[in-house]
Amino acid sequence: MEITQIKYFLEVAESEHMTMSAEKLHIAQPALSQAIKRLEDELSVPLFKKNGRNIVITKYGKYLQAKLKPFIETVDKLPDDLFQMANVEKKTIYINVLAASTLITNAIIEYKAKHNDVIIKLLQNSEEEQYDIEITTKLFYQQDDKNSNRCFVCPEKIFLAVPNSDKYADVNAISLKEAENEDFISLMGSRQFRYICDKFCRHAEIKPKYVFESDNPAAVQNMIAAQLGVGFWPEFSWGKLQNKKVKLLPISDTACSRDIIVSLSDSSENECASDFFTFLKSYLQQKAK
Repeated sequence: MEITQIKYFLEVAESEHMTMSAEKLHIAQPALSQAIKRLEDELSVPLFKKNGRNIVITKYGKYLQAKLKPFIETVDKLPDDLFQMANVEKKTIYINVLAASTLITNAIIEYKAKHNDVIIKLLQNSEEEQYDIEITTKLFYQQDDKNSNRCFVCPEKIFLAVPNSDKYADVNAISLKEAENEDFISLMGSRQFRYICDKFCRHAEIKPKYVFESDNPAAVQNMIAAQLGVGFWPEFSWGKLQNKKVKLLPISDTACSRDIIVSLSDSSENECASDFFTFLKSYLQQKAK
């Protein structure tokens, strides 16, 4: 049973008039009659019967009509559906966020304010390969083999956030060894950042004592301000330090920094993704100033 046969049958079933159906379908009446006869032979049942000079649909024909009409309506609608799907896909950006999630979230909000028709789908999976843009991080000494034309690297210093108290009033820099006995407060779920900071500590031959993990940077600030501990603080990716009771000290005994890497997938041909990649590059450069 072919699509053309089905369309011919449904038209004749609707009109119950072979000549009128042939005119509407723009084919010769004998050709239409032969197509219907071949369909009846294929199904081994009569779909129409003569009624004087006219034809009427049989019970088999009515059954077939009821089954095929929704099917052919779906088939006819498929080109429009696929066209719409393709348009949606063109405006959908898949972003795999493995680092600097607060910063990237703020960037997305700013971008969406000017591009409301763009759909952004967020991923957070280090094993994921199907994405348009990925944000990750690496230590200063790690090699980067990404395509430089589709990759932007933004260096970021990492400080030690301490209470702005008498204890640190005259301190302008600190070694991790000096902070060895302090209680540490960390941002919960920041796995890559935590891994980097643990690397710094191992290099300095200390084992930080994490006493609390919070789920947002503001809470980390507030706890450090309350003199409940100290914590590692990225230069700009968690936003501007707002609490004046917290002081950021450069770490003196090792190169405490990381690279935030924004990469546009080599397989992505999405124009919206390319535009967001360009926007994100400018956004990070501005924040890093």
